[in-house]
Amino acid sequence: MIRINEITDIVSSYIDDPDLDLIQRAYVFSARAHEGQVRLSGEPYLAHPLHVAKLLADMRLDEPTVAAGLLHDTVEDTDTTIDEIADLFGEEVADIVDGVTKISMMDFESKAIAKAENIRKMILAMAEDIRVLMVKLADRLHNMRTLDFQKSYKQLLIAQETMDIYSPLANRLGLYMVKRDLEDLCLYYLKPDVYQDITDGLERQHTIGKEYVDNVIGLLNGILDNNEIKGTIYGRTKHIYSIHKKMQRQNLSLDQVYDIIAFRVIVESVKDCYSVLGLVHSMWKPISGKFKDYISIPKANMYQSLHTTVIGPEGERIEIQIRTEEMQQVAEYGVAAHWQYKESGRSDSKQNRDAERFSWLRQIMDWQRELEDPREFMASLRFDLFNDEVYVFTPTGEIKELPDGATPVDFAYSIHTEVGNHCTGAKVNGRMVPLNSVLKNGDTIEVFTDKKRKPSRDWLKFVKTAKARTRIKHYIRTEERTSSIMLAKELLEKEGRRMNINVAKAMKDGYFVMLADEFNFGHVDDLLSNIGYSRITPRKVLGRLHAVMNEIEGVETETPKQEHPQHATEGDKAKSAANSIDIEGVDNVLIRFAGCCTPLPGEPIIGYISRGRGVVIHSATCPNIKNLEEERLLSVSWTGGQEESQHPAQIRIRCRNHKGMLAKICTVLTEMDVNIDSGEFKSDLDGSSVLEFTVEVTDLGHLHRSLNKLKTIEHVLEATRLS
Repeated sequence: MIRINEITDIVSSYIDDPDLDLIQRAYVFSARAHEGQVRLSGEPYLAHPLHVAKLLADMRLDEPTVAAGLLHDTVEDTDTTIDEIADLFGEEVADIVDGVTKISMMDFESKAIAKAENIRKMILAMAEDIRVLMVKLADRLHNMRTLDFQKSYKQLLIAQETMDIYSPLANRLGLYMVKRDLEDLCLYYLKPDVYQDITDGLERQHTIGKEYVDNVIGLLNGILDNNEIKGTIYGRTKHIYSIHKKMQRQNLSLDQVYDIIAFRVIVESVKDCYSVLGLVHSMWKPISGKFKDYISIPKANMYQSLHTTVIGPEGERIEIQIRTEEMQQVAEYGVAAHWQYKESGRSDSKQNRDAERFSWLRQIMDWQRELEDPREFMASLRFDLFNDEVYVFTPTGEIKELPDGATPVDFAYSIHTEVGNHCTGAKVNGRMVPLNSVLKNGDTIEVFTDKKRKPSRDWLKFVKTAKARTRIKHYIRTEERTSSIMLAKELLEKEGRRMNINVAKAMKDGYFVMLADEFNFGHVDDLLSNIGYSRITPRKVLGRLHAVMNEIEGVETETPKQEHPQHATEGDKAKSAANSIDIEGVDNVLIRFAGCCTPLPGEPIIGYISRGRGVVIHSATCPNIKNLEEERLLSVSWTGGQEESQHPAQIRIRCRNHKGMLAKICTVLTEMDVNIDSGEFKSDLDGSSVLEFTVEVTDLGHLHRSLNKLKTIEHVLEATRLS
């Protein structure tokens, strides 16, 4: 286990006269608070905050941040309160700990909403103090390094969340070392076979290519020496996930990835960077389109470097990165390389400088204010964090940063919501282009507007920024809500004439206010929009209206019998299942689950637009996907509501043919709260039996826990899921 002296020694190496007493007191307090607690690995819980604190010290962060790393789990996992932390260690440390602490005392509709709210809280705290995110990233990195001790289904869930949220956030902060380790660890758990194949291949290539790497380094050193430029050169293997991503993007095998080794040249000045670039290009032929100047236009995370790919010795492609020592520090540690708090508090000017540095953080704050549904906020966050950037110009020369693949519509919304809503056309570099044109680095864009123009649903197919997507969807929802209310009134009037009910008079007399309350809607318009969306039938509403009117007028009425209750139950299940699916860019559509793979919450899924039967949800690994039309596939994800709904799954149990086995199996399934819909039983000549059931479970974790429990029954040889 890491010793506290190791951490204080590191802090002392980069801070003059550090407040080591603060760190020592935080260590003692954490040790007492976590006394008796152990991790799943069996080691004392204190090992975790010590590792987190060391990671923060390695990033050269200040004493309050390192202390917060030692204390970050005390409020969540012990009886400690934030007020105690503030009294003992000051408001600065307490604010960081509070930002990292999960919302554990609040009730949410589902785990998905709880997780989304936790992320939202962290983002809000991060806007006040970016060190909150750094502590959280260090916490997540150590948890990923010790993920082996979690159950397999939890490994998948944690790894996927890390890949979706924390790795992109590390990238946004320029924390390359953290981002690299997180991505490699995620790949190890999400695609272990791919990870192992690449690792084995790199091991083989390392032995073969060492001589080549030494040769290239020697030639680059010769360039520096001959031109009297001081510098350091070394070659590094790209991290495993980046190699996997390139193989996927370009459909390559590992043997076809030629620039696995990137050569880095570290020089003293920006002038030397460009001098070395010219010398490299004069020696080796550069590959067109493979040069990037991040010195003139840095990335949003402050990363600066020159990147070029050339045809090197023996005709091999090699990537060369050229930067200064300061740029190298930023490339490795990002914002942490700049983050030095000399003062005990945070001034307004300091916060203003931070806000200017992180324009993307301002965008996130805008989303969280506009999006009431935390799940929609999460979707926007994932959508925008994953994209690389392009830099374009307004006609006045102002630089706008947009995600790679952005269009003139994204640019229009980046100027102002009204500009985006009324966008009719655009010029790029003086030429008229379609609104779905992809913008490139250095483009100058001019947008034309018309007050009569409205956002189109088709725009959702090509916009790339979360801001554009949320504004378009908000406008469409508002328009559709108005249309649905008008349609509902027409349907009610039509049905009312059949039932001899004056709907207009009932509305005027206030009966629909009572109906909205009875159907659990806050406003009459909410009730009407749900009728317009066919979520509630006009007959059902008017039937209740008739009863309410009779009750108020003192007329006894007989409660009508509900026809086909079994169908209502199935409809409720279908509605609940449909509510647990979020389809990117699409609202209010019929959803069905594919019978070939019966996907469950917790596993990756994909949607397919069928002809006349709505969207069919398949497991992302379903073999039938390859036979479907690619342009009809949709990006879908699980949202809230899955815990309240049951999903079918097929399981197979192979066991010894002993008396009472069926009863034992059924008892275990009942204990695990698993309902059996149907089953088949077969006996083999070897004295074993095969039982195949269709069961109902809430999610993938529920299924795995149930299968693991079945495996503990004596004489059960196998319990697996059928696809």
